[in-house]
Amino acid sequence: MSINKFCNLAKKTLFPICRSITGNGIKETLKIIRKEFPKLKICKIKCGTKVFDWKIPDEWNIKDAYVIDNRKEKIIDFKKNNLHLINYSTPISKKINRDDLLKKISTLPKKPNAIPYLTSYYEKKWGFCTTHNQKKYLFKKYKKKDQFNVVIKSKFNNKGHLNYGELLLPGQSKQEILISTYICHPSMANNELSGPIVSMALIKYFMKKKLNKTMRFIFIPETIGSLAYLSKKLKILKKNVIGGFNLTCIGDDRNHSCMLSRNENSQSDKAIIQCYKKLKIKHKIFSYLERGSDERQFNSPYIDLGITSIFRTKYGEYPEYHTSLDSFGHVVTKRGLNGGFKVAKKSIEILQKKIIPKSMIVCEPQFGRRGFFKKLSIEKKKKQVRDLINFMTFSDGTNDLEDISKKLRISYNKSKFYLNILLKHNLIFC
Repeated sequence: MSINKFCNLAKKTLFPICRSITGNGIKETLKIIRKEFPKLKICKIKCGTKVFDWKIPDEWNIKDAYVIDNRKEKIIDFKKNNLHLINYSTPISKKINRDDLLKKISTLPKKPNAIPYLTSYYEKKWGFCTTHNQKKYLFKKYKKKDQFNVVIKSKFNNKGHLNYGELLLPGQSKQEILISTYICHPSMANNELSGPIVSMALIKYFMKKKLNKTMRFIFIPETIGSLAYLSKKLKILKKNVIGGFNLTCIGDDRNHSCMLSRNENSQSDKAIIQCYKKLKIKHKIFSYLERGSDERQFNSPYIDLGITSIFRTKYGEYPEYHTSLDSFGHVVTKRGLNGGFKVAKKSIEILQKKIIPKSMIVCEPQFGRRGFFKKLSIEKKKKQVRDLINFMTFSDGTNDLEDISKKLRISYNKSKFYLNILLKHNLIFC
């Protein structure tokens, strides 16, 4: 099965990579994915580029980071676990005493055996992370006057780039389903790699199918990546995307959950609810007010792509979240990933089958000059004109044929009749 294959790939190859929102880690990750799917395009955007209200930060790369005590023993080693370093730490090489070192070590006192995951993308600083038990041990083992050699071999490049991956599976229609996942977190299984694993399995599955709608898969850095992607692609996305799914934390075997779009009425929202019902899956729907991933950008005002997020257990809702305990086997399982894949696949299949008309012109069309009604009586002409105008009114890419039938209070077959008329005259597409 594809899930097993991509799970093994992630465990062996992707998990050890130190990823961030820019840099070699994300480039290496994309190249590994492209080996599986040669049609994946690896794109780049220059650092310093303004993307809406944000700016892409300098590219960051890390070679090594450690702390050595006066006996030349490495007491903190980035190469043993890349969560030991605060992501985007500035370079440093200096000697400091025990208490100053402890001030630079972050821990989770309530989770004493977990290394926290911390970042500093937009504030220049440095620091390390350890388990709380390790920090207590360092305090007890060393004296206040003891000296430590602190080394961080990181580098910032203001001429670098932010990278992302994009793959299109063409369908019969130009209408698109957007599938997004992120690739910017280091060495965490559910919060990071479950989304890419399920996305790759979906590509493998749907690339063998005859698709009604085009599918657009993107592998991006979270937040700044979605902002950057939207800044480049917004025009075509607004024109063609009729819905889609953000995949994150989709690999554990504890729960099924989702977050609907901002207005909770998109075609993707309806598709996932139908999916849960058809698969008879107990699930939880989180309020959009509890958002925290890329659904924030895809559903923000003026963007409104109607994207639904699919989780197993939502980010922040499981105890291992953003820690070294978020691992394969302990949190992410093949059974959990397979369950997430089934929900995403079924939701996409439901969305693929929906007929979602979208107007190809601005404002109300002039029906008279198109010769629609020459052979109709006056009464029939009035009725059809009214129905066609109303049909066009609701053909905005957010309503499917069933929605329009209900709004117009006409039969589904009548809606299909009007649909075919409007398609014939190139007034809508679906």
